[in-house]
Amino acid sequence: MRLVRVALVCLVALPAFAQVQLMVRNGKKVICNIPTDGGGKISDLKWLAKQRDRRSGYDKLIEQYSDRFNVDPILVRAVIQVESNFNPQCASNKGARGLMQLMPETAKRYGVKQILDPEENIRGGVAYLADLLEMFSYDLPRALAAYNAGEGALTRHRGIPPYNETMTYVKRALTVYYGRPYDGSGAISFAGRRDAGVLRGGFRAGAPLASAIIPGFRYLGSQ
Repeated sequence: MRLVRVALVCLVALPAFAQVQLMVRNGKKVICNIPTDGGGKISDLKWLAKQRDRRSGYDKLIEQYSDRFNVDPILVRAVIQVESNFNPQCASNKGARGLMQLMPETAKRYGVKQILDPEENIRGGVAYLADLLEMFSYDLPRALAAYNAGEGALTRHRGIPPYNETMTYVKRALTVYYGRPYDGSGAISFAGRRDAGVLRGGFRAGAPLASAIIPGFRYLGSQ
């Protein structure tokens, strides 16, 4: 009974802007904070902008796998921020798990056996993000939308699907990534890379893969 009271107190104490999930995992109660479209800091783009390049106890892993898959670590941190708020035990009601909120099918595709293990989760998530960037010719809004909704949704809708969740996700992730509220205007590129002189694949010769599968697709260039 005391445990129930403690859990209830914790739930009441959590901010009203979060969707709270109480899970029991290995006999332990885990409270997970999931961002929602409601009011408060999570929906405040100015607050989110201040989370750019947020440091955590996972920095070494983020740097390691960002280097391995040639993805901007600032982008990886932005994805983790909006996916799980750096909570490795986070779980969504759709089945996504861990820091980078991998779906079980995605985890299996990338050889992730322990989906809640921070290292395996980050490795799988960064590898998936790298593949999406390649697929969509480094167009960040589309790559991020595919991370949220799946690459199939983008091919079916010939671009970013008209899902409120996905459009909000892209806006939040790019707000964190650029360090300023993102309004959907302007060109998209990697900002703040340590090797800023190189846009990974941004101006490669040949027809981009995404151009072949999404009619009307165009690369937005760099900013």
